[in-house]
Amino acid sequence: MKKRHLKFPLTRSLTVMLFVLLAMGACKSKKKVVEAEPEPAPVEEPAPAPEPEPEQPSAEEVAVGKLENYFDAVANASNIQSANNTIREALGMFSNQNTPVLIVIHEESGVKDYDEPTTIERYLNYLKDTRKNLNFISDIRMDGSGKVTELELRRR
Repeated sequence: MKKRHLKFPLTRSLTVMLFVLLAMGACKSKKKVVEAEPEPAPVEEPAPAPEPEPEQPSAEEVAVGKLENYFDAVANASNIQSANNTIREALGMFSNQNTPVLIVIHEESGVKDYDEPTTIERYLNYLKDTRKNLNFISDIRMDGSGKVTELELRRR
């Protein structure tokens, strides 16, 4: 009986070791299969579209920026001579000194009411005298040579 008793645990241990070896062998073979598989060919992603260049400001936008600076410079000039020099520079942007300047005082349903029409020369002198720039440019019209032919302003 002792032989039989001794044989049983030995057979049992051998069987368990066999299963363990098979399990380990199976795991290793899976790893080998996974490692053995070639990597998929790299998918060539289309080159990212180049970022669009920032839009260049239009001639009207550039003119509006310059004129707003001129208007502020005239209104905030430290002396009359400085204001007159700035007015001379600003007038160079217009087709002539009598370019119309329209100031919108009210708009309803697309219908605009304007203050009394004036010229750019008068408006710049008005800014110099009052020392206040209460309007901003809402519309600008330019000719083919880049000179301002009409200016529309609104209250801030």
